[in-house]
Amino acid sequence: MLASSRTQLGLFFILLCPANIIGLWWAVGSPLVMDPNSICRKTKRLAGKQAELCQLEPEIVQEVAKGTKLGVRECQYQFRFRRWNCTSHSKYFGKILQQDIRETAFVYAITAAGVSHAITQACSMGELLQCGCELTRSRAPPSPTAGPGTEGTAWEWGGCGDDVQFGYEKSQQFMDAKSKKGKNDIRALIDLHNNEAGRLAVRSYMRTECKCHGLSGSCTLRTCWRKMPHFREVGDRLLERFNGAFKVMGGNDGKTLIPVGDNIKPPDKQDLIYSADSPDFCSANRKTGSLGTRGRVCNSTAMDTSGCDLLCCGRGHRDETVVLEENCLCRFHWCCVVQCRKCSVRQELSLCV
Repeated sequence: MLASSRTQLGLFFILLCPANIIGLWWAVGSPLVMDPNSICRKTKRLAGKQAELCQLEPEIVQEVAKGTKLGVRECQYQFRFRRWNCTSHSKYFGKILQQDIRETAFVYAITAAGVSHAITQACSMGELLQCGCELTRSRAPPSPTAGPGTEGTAWEWGGCGDDVQFGYEKSQQFMDAKSKKGKNDIRALIDLHNNEAGRLAVRSYMRTECKCHGLSGSCTLRTCWRKMPHFREVGDRLLERFNGAFKVMGGNDGKTLIPVGDNIKPPDKQDLIYSADSPDFCSANRKTGSLGTRGRVCNSTAMDTSGCDLLCCGRGHRDETVVLEENCLCRFHWCCVVQCRKCSVRQELSLCV
């Protein structure tokens, strides 16, 4: 595995194996608490621009860590009803990253997107000294907003637009290894392509937000700024790319990727690509990173990937009644406490056999 793969794999292991690192842990439901020096110290393969970030901008590395966690969480949401559900079990997750399958392509893309998104958001929140709001002096005017009372409205760029270019560049600097690619190094080309697809899923879909100013609710002036898409939108978009991912092989020159199959257009920069077929993920297999689907909750009436027929791989399912405790009869008491009772709720679940 080349430097790009080793660097990202090492970062994943650091984030997903917090028990082995002093001063670093990932608590469910809590913010990521991380000493950026731990990443730089433990990931010894960092070099070049990445090492420079560690030495000169450790606060950027901390946002890299937050972005990686953001990406993994989104991966788990998008794949929650699939046979491979983006498990965070390190021994299995690591095996996925070592392959060149569609699932790996999504993980790399959503992680690069998460890093770009987290750094850009930190800029807008004033949490980084190196950046701030987006400069808008040379930008064209915002597109007119449809609606009554906006015709002929004066406008100006203002507010705090997201400096997505800064986040894009820092994500590229840290996630892409700047090493020489050997001849026929398909894996490095594919990883770099999928990283870029993830970043573009953020940068290429900026939206314009405006606020009206004027007396009595009139809109005599509009102040506009640009904002990143919500990260859930980024995840949805990359899942669409995952569903239409391209299988590729390396060209004879070792620098190009060629789609496999007849009459297939070359993938563009926002497409996800892979070179090996995925396992079926039906049975547990540590070599392929598959936990299997035995015991997974499925939907007995659905016909999509969450349905028992597909998720259980034709093995069938069993119905089980479980009793869960939930908060109920909640009341607000001045000031400022919410008190709830615990209620038992019975649920019928379908589980893969």
